[in-house]
Formats: sequence, C-alpha cells, structure tokens
Amino acid sequence: MNTDTPRPPRAAKLADPRVALVAANVALLLVLGVVTLAPTADAQQSQRPRGEYIVLGGQMTGAPTSAVHVIDTSNQEMVTLRWDQANKAFQGIGYSNLRLDAQTGRGGGR
Repeated sequence: MNTDTPRPPRAAKLADPRVALVAANVALLLVLGVVTLAPTADAQQSQRPRGEYIVLGGQMTGAPTSAVHVIDTSNQEMVTLRWDQANKAFQGIGYSNLRLDAQTGRGGGR
C-alpha cells in the first residue's frame, strides 16, 4: 500500500503565494543589506558649518558695473560677483579665504 500523496508539479509549487512572498522578502533583505553596507560619499561627511552671509555692494574701479561681495562669516570666505547684462547672470570675479589671508598676513586695504 502506497500512502504517499502525489506531489504537485514544480510549476504549481512556484505559483504558491507563500513561496513568492518569501522570495520577495529575501530579495528586499538583500537590497537593504547592500544599501546599508555601501560606502558613503566623502562630501556627505563634511563638517562644514552652515553659512551666515553678509552681502555688500559697491562700485568697481575702472568698470561701468558694480560688484557684490558675498561674505560667509561662519566659514570666513568671500566671493565677489558682478552682473553680466548680456547673459543676464552673475559672473564670479574673485574668491578669498579670509581665514587663510589673516594667517598669512595677505590682507587687503589701502
């Protein structure tokens, strides 16, 4: 007497919703592991503080346009910009690291 129950075909086993659910969970677990263990970019670990800005406007010597000096007091940096009327955009004309300038004695002034 054979008491074995007949086995369903392999295609029927794959169509079982429980098998599909387990396979989907395993796949999601693998994706989570890859995302968690992946190295992070160096730029995301930057310790640069959020900027606090001062904006000063002034006339440029020998030029018909004015300049705008944007000073980041938190990071002690300054960028000088001018408005390019032809392109309708700001154009950078100078950058200065104020902390480095103060340390080397390379200050401006008259």
